[in-house]
Amino acid sequence: MLMALTTGFALSQAFRTVAALMAPPLQQAFGLTPRELGIFAGVFHFAFGALQLVMGLLIDWVGPRRTVLIAFPLAIAGAVVTAMADSFTVLVIGQALTGIGCAPAFLVCTVFIARQFPAAHFAQVSGATLGIGSVGLLLTGTPLAWIIEAASWRAGFLALAACAALAWLAIWLLVREAPPPADAPRPSVGQALRGYGELFRLPFTWGIVGLGLFTYASFLALRGLWLGPLLVDRHGFSLVASGHVALAVSVVGMVGPPLFGRLDPGDTRRRGWIVWSALSVVAMYAAMAFNPGAWLDVALSLVMSVVAGFIVLQYADVRAAYPPQMTGRAMAVFTMSMFLGVALMQWTTGLIASAAAALRVDVYAAVLGSIALMLALGVALFRWLPAPAHARRPPGAQSAS
Repeated sequence: MLMALTTGFALSQAFRTVAALMAPPLQQAFGLTPRELGIFAGVFHFAFGALQLVMGLLIDWVGPRRTVLIAFPLAIAGAVVTAMADSFTVLVIGQALTGIGCAPAFLVCTVFIARQFPAAHFAQVSGATLGIGSVGLLLTGTPLAWIIEAASWRAGFLALAACAALAWLAIWLLVREAPPPADAPRPSVGQALRGYGELFRLPFTWGIVGLGLFTYASFLALRGLWLGPLLVDRHGFSLVASGHVALAVSVVGMVGPPLFGRLDPGDTRRRGWIVWSALSVVAMYAAMAFNPGAWLDVALSLVMSVVAGFIVLQYADVRAAYPPQMTGRAMAVFTMSMFLGVALMQWTTGLIASAAAALRVDVYAAVLGSIALMLALGVALFRWLPAPAHARRPPGAQSAS
């Protein structure tokens, strides 16, 4: 059942990274500016992130299976609308529909894992799920580039819509869960919102959310938007060649989440690993900003895709930080912060790219440098704002007491 749910997550991965290869043909077809390209890429993530609290509430009311079966048809419809678009406005509407439809895709997996697997295995199983779900990234590498080259960018969106329909069918056929008891209490919308408010009254939530805004966003800004334009414009790669690189980044990136899930050092040391992993990504973006050459850009992108797997440690940190009755809400808030951060970063980097072009500054140096600065800000918030109790407790303190 988890594998079936993961097919929906895999397609959401494909949809959120489609702009990396769609950017050049869409710029040609619609004359998109860098700012408009950033909006196109970011609106999916804004819609995805903004709906996390609603999806968390739906999961509590009707369960993971029903939630994803209700929402995911919008992703299929959004891909079709995008494929048929005749203007930038319709492109944005299609992306927004797709983002809403994909909104529960990973959240249902994390809630399913939290409910069905022992707590000690959460990081390992979540890491495996993230790794398997990254198969969706493979679709937006060489296969999508071939479809675009052989047919058109519209055919690429239609192919993704067909794959999404198959994922919905797999979930409908294979996932089964017991319905909630008829007398089970269901919180009102007001009670649910007050429950979310409890999270933000806990001081350590702000550090978790602060870093969450920028970690996944830093990876998706490259893989999901700027990798294709970077390789085509800065280094003269063809679309198919840049698709090969995107495919390689996706394949290598599948190793990261399971690896970090297995290497999880435990509650008291996990946050240190998160900080140093994030800082290493900052350093790689800073190096790429100075245009070290085509193959170093490619090599750093590959290494970064592995290190980005430390995001699974952030999910484990969230699970450890809150009591069981708050886990679902905490996961929803953290996931919301991640994808609103992706929307924010992609929109912001689009603005920065436009400003850099107007000022005759190296566009990709400005974009990559700004990503490094935003991620460094997130690390500072995570490191210096209050930490949860499990991170403050020194090793052996519990046994000593």
